[in-house]
Amino acid sequence: MESPLTNRMASKQDPAYDVLAGKTKGWKKLLPFLGPAFIAAVAYVDPGNFATNIAAGSEYGYLLLWVILFSNVLALLIQSLSAKLGIATGKNLPEVSRERFSKPVSFGLWIQAELVVIATDLAEFIGAALGLYLLFGIPLLPAAIIAAVGSFLILELQRRGFRALEAGIGGLLFMIAIAFAMQVVFAEPEAGPLLQGLFTPQFDGVGSVMLAAGILGATVMPHAIYLHSGLTQRRVVGKTDAERKRIFRFEFIDILLAMVIAGAVNASMLIMAASLFFENGIIVEDLDVAFVQLGELVGSTAAILFGAGLLIAGLSSSSVGTMSGDMIMQGFINFRIPLYLRRAITMVPPLFIIGSGVNATDALVMSQIVLSFGIAFALVPLIMFTSNKELMGSLRNSTWVNVVAWGAAALIISLNIFLLYQTFFA
Repeated sequence: MESPLTNRMASKQDPAYDVLAGKTKGWKKLLPFLGPAFIAAVAYVDPGNFATNIAAGSEYGYLLLWVILFSNVLALLIQSLSAKLGIATGKNLPEVSRERFSKPVSFGLWIQAELVVIATDLAEFIGAALGLYLLFGIPLLPAAIIAAVGSFLILELQRRGFRALEAGIGGLLFMIAIAFAMQVVFAEPEAGPLLQGLFTPQFDGVGSVMLAAGILGATVMPHAIYLHSGLTQRRVVGKTDAERKRIFRFEFIDILLAMVIAGAVNASMLIMAASLFFENGIIVEDLDVAFVQLGELVGSTAAILFGAGLLIAGLSSSSVGTMSGDMIMQGFINFRIPLYLRRAITMVPPLFIIGSGVNATDALVMSQIVLSFGIAFALVPLIMFTSNKELMGSLRNSTWVNVVAWGAAALIISLNIFLLYQTFFA
């Protein structure tokens, strides 16, 4: 089965082309361009985010809420650069890397990107399996197998075209958002401490810095950086610089809306943990403990919503991870295997790890550490390419965007190095 990310493009009957031709007026102009960012945004609310956000909220209250806001601003910038690369070049980030780098470098980038996808799959399968375990008492290994079948069903949406795929995954993202919005309602947070945590950057010792680095690492995901360029590369093709700039303006709104939703979900997790667990002196380091404590402190409805959100996040993000892996292989080494075969192959490592009986939350945390290795390998080439006038034309980064982007890259990489050092050597 062909991948919708690299082989398909919108038909000339697509409403987006009517917008470019000036035939569509008002707010309806935006609708044909909504979708790509919502697929990428699923990576920003995967089970790894559950672990870091709830740990931060239960241990430090609202103190690190500003980190989620800051991380989302960085994510908005990074995803806009990735989308812009696809629009300007008609190619995804791995394809451009293959063209611009030597074969050994491209091969090395492919290997590390595949490791990133494996770590992503681990986090997502564990999240979905843990959701099934919490909701229905199914042991983790059988639950993981059920989750694998569910991810195949989501991938089947590809047969109906990219619009159906975007609608399906976007719908799952909204379900996660609704589940955690209700969690916040149940938690009844105090507005004063919440606003202070959101707008006052501060830390409380090395532990809080480590959790801040973990939140940032769980938010800015390497496979989402690769993926977004593939989602926009042939979706709507602009023939002129003016058309490509107009497409990017619409896609930026798509990104803004998706990142706001993803940021709200992440903030809701931390707010819920701060209001319920921190206020009651309960430090939660395992997601199954969070489920039990929610049931005791608020009631079964809150616990069920938590488990359902974890299950949906794991299922949707595992499918997105498979799409990313398909695009990464095709882009870096110009080779593709059938998408369902790839899904079956990438299931093996996480199923083996789950079957070995490791602690689910510990495995989630370790997967985020592996993912942190891959951020620089995706982010640095992205900024290099989007700064290139020959490659990008009128969509080349402005000076101030370059300054902010390189500063963000330096910060993200530094924090991840700190996190790795603290994990293995401190």
